[in-house]
Amino acid sequence: MTRTARRMFDLLEPICLVTFLSDECNDELAALGHRTYWDGYFASRAAPLGRVPAQVVHAAFYNFADGEVARHIPSAWETIPPEASFAARERGSAASLRRILGEELASSPGLVRAAELTTQAAVNTPTAGRVMFAGMRALPVPTDPVARLWHSATMLREHRGDGHIAALVGAGIGGAEAHVLSALDMGIHPPESFGRVQHLPKVRLAAVMAGLRSRGLVDAEGHFTDAGRETKQRIETLTDELAAAPYDTLSPAELDELIAALEPLSATVAATGSQ
Repeated sequence: MTRTARRMFDLLEPICLVTFLSDECNDELAALGHRTYWDGYFASRAAPLGRVPAQVVHAAFYNFADGEVARHIPSAWETIPPEASFAARERGSAASLRRILGEELASSPGLVRAAELTTQAAVNTPTAGRVMFAGMRALPVPTDPVARLWHSATMLREHRGDGHIAALVGAGIGGAEAHVLSALDMGIHPPESFGRVQHLPKVRLAAVMAGLRSRGLVDAEGHFTDAGRETKQRIETLTDELAAAPYDTLSPAELDELIAALEPLSATVAATGSQ
């Protein structure tokens, strides 16, 4: 089922990314009163966890630098309840999908069926050890098919993300180190130029690179070693294995139907860059 998990990630990710890349979600969050993109991001994504302290959000998200979460949580919730932020996130994301897909696809039987099957996969999967997934699972699933598809796709994204964090922790790879390995995997060199880490203090970033070199994962020029590439691949393989459980809940025929229903939807969204 690891191939299935990877295929489903490829199909669902463009649908989930509208939350972060399209205007409607940001506009909804700004209309609530969130002053910056990151205020809205942390407030709305962490909202399913409830009013937890920054340390809990930092642990659950895993790959943000020390102190980044605390700049936004809990201050982003002081005047805007978490529930309102999440509702704005869902509203804006569904609006983005509806716009990108157009009326014909957004109201198609294929989308309705894709929403039904992604929901079926998500709600029948155990939550043990999956903090972000469990938070999403605790929320009501929308009845509107477009919102339902986004909601269930995002549940599955958080399920996969929880597993990915487990794989990283098992391999002894921290959040900043994970970004460096991802940058190298994407062919970005020097990896320190990657947008997710380039803002770090130079001393901190140098320490991250030194740690990877001392473990033999990165060479003196900042490229993958064989051991580094193998470590990255092992993490990705384990992530796929840990992400397979939801799709085991579907019959082979249902899984084939889901993939066929998602393909035109995902392709349409991906063609716009989820914007």
